[in-house]
Formats: sequence, C-alpha cells, structure tokens
Amino acid sequence: MSGAYVVTGCAGFIGARVTELLLSEGSRVVGMDNLTDAYDVRLKRWRLDRLMGVDGFTFSETDISDRKVLDGVDASGIDGVINIAARAGVRPSVEDPWIYVDTNVTGALNMLELCRRHGIKKFVQASSSSVYGDRNPQPFQEDQSTEPVSPYAASKTAAEDIRYAYHRLHDIDVTVLRYFTVYGPAGRPDMSPFRFVKWISDGQTVTVYGDGTQRRDFTYVDDIARGTVLALKPLGYEVVNLGSDKPIALSDAIRVIENATGKKAAIEYGPWHSADVRSTWADIKKAERLLGWRPETTLETGIERMVEWYRENHGWASTIETR
Repeated sequence: MSGAYVVTGCAGFIGARVTELLLSEGSRVVGMDNLTDAYDVRLKRWRLDRLMGVDGFTFSETDISDRKVLDGVDASGIDGVINIAARAGVRPSVEDPWIYVDTNVTGALNMLELCRRHGIKKFVQASSSSVYGDRNPQPFQEDQSTEPVSPYAASKTAAEDIRYAYHRLHDIDVTVLRYFTVYGPAGRPDMSPFRFVKWISDGQTVTVYGDGTQRRDFTYVDDIARGTVLALKPLGYEVVNLGSDKPIALSDAIRVIENATGKKAAIEYGPWHSADVRSTWADIKKAERLLGWRPETTLETGIERMVEWYRENHGWASTIETR
C-alpha cells in the first residue's frame, strides 16, 4: 500500500519492521522516535541504522508526548499515521505509572490532534492484548470488556477510548490493533523470547517468574508488521486482534529455544508477579475477515531466526542488559 505515512516509534522493535515494509512497497515514511533509554538504546540505533539512507525515509527525533514539538511538524501530504510509539512493559509500569500515561495516553492524544489539524483521515494505533486482563474467556475477542491489571494495560485502554472519541468527533478512520506477545530478531530485551535466547545461548541461568505453565500467544514480528500495514485500509472504527491463535506454555517455548541453540537451559523459578496474566490467546477471525490476514511464521521458524540474529550480533548483543 504505497503512500505517505508517519510512523511513530520507528526505531522500536515493531515500528522499525513496519517502516521497512512500507518503504519496500514504495511508500514515503516520516519516522518519529525519541530514542528513549527504557532499554539498551543500541538496539534502537541498530534498527534505525538499517532505515537511514533508504529512499523515501526521513527521521525526526521527536517525543510524541511533547505537544509543543508536534505543533511544529509539517504533516502536509501525509495519508495516514501509524502510532506505535509507546512505553512498554507490564512490571515497570507498576513502579512508574506516570511515564506510561505521558507516552501512551498523552502521546496518542497529541498524534490524533496532529491528524485533526492537518486533515489526516487514517490512524492506526498499536494496542496490546494486556487490555483483556485475566478474567475474560479465551480466545480473547474484540467485543469483550477490557479489564487491565497493570498501569501499562490501563494506559492502552485509555488510549483506545480517546481514539474512539476522535473518530466520532472528527471523522478520523481509526484501526486499533491489539498485538499479542510479539517476538523476533532484535526484539525487546525485557521480553522473555530475547532473554531466553540470550541466557540459553550464553549458558546463563534462565529466570522464569511462575511455574512455566503460563501461556502466551507468541506472534512473529514480520506477521505483525504485515497486519499493521494491511490495517491502513479504510475501516471506519475497528479494534482487531493480531496474534498467532496458538498459545504456548512458557516451558514449551524454552524447549523450542533449546532445540534452536543446541543447549540445555538451567532454569531458576521466581515468584509470580501480580501484574502478569496467566494466559493470552487471540481470536483472529476478525483480522482474517477485515484484513485478509493470518500469521505465516511458526514459533520454531521465528526462534531459529532470533538465534541466528543473536549469533551474528553476539559481540554487542551479548552485553545487553535483560534483568
């Protein structure tokens, strides 16, 4: 889908892949990212370096929570905004909920205002499976109630509500995408797939919070990027799950990583965190119907690509802090 788009969080894990995909299809992309040090900024620099110099890409080091900065952005000729910039992480949000509101709620509001002022009629928002909480029946369906159990999840829920208001008030076409446990090469080091690949590859102890039976709907980043670009089509207002529809126990995911690395994990179990949910599972029938989307990458293939990336970048990736 060629055009001109703003992608926030373009140096982030998902944002970088979305940007790459748009550029490969001939689109022009204005990428925004504040390069925060919420995790090792070398990962963000690595992703950004792959984008710099690509035809059609321009980069602005911008914090979307700063309304005054966004007031000076030239958004002429932009066909749509893909807002992926976010403060991520369930457990850290318990310690500092304010920064999650700043980025995830105020930042989203500022980007919607950018659309309103410049007449941009398409807005795609990255949300999270965490909004479903821990009590909804599974697989999670988009029409279920949201029951966030962490400030991070609550900030995502609040941002969804703001987007609906702007859709109703200002006729902005909004698609909210609820991502389910995204993983892949150069992923976030605070998430279990990156941590487990690193720890098992390097012979370090693997820390599992809980007993390992918790299940996650692991979804490969390229599949997520493809679904995100497909969501640029006119839909009115829709909330759509993007997940693998195949939840896997954490202990089973560790076995997949053991097979990919050829090494056995030394596991240490820690206490369960009250902000974590026991299981996630996406009903993706709506994504199939509206977007023609299904995930294409198995966990085994995705983990093999992660392990390959880690080996190729081991010199610096092995020094990334994960705990």
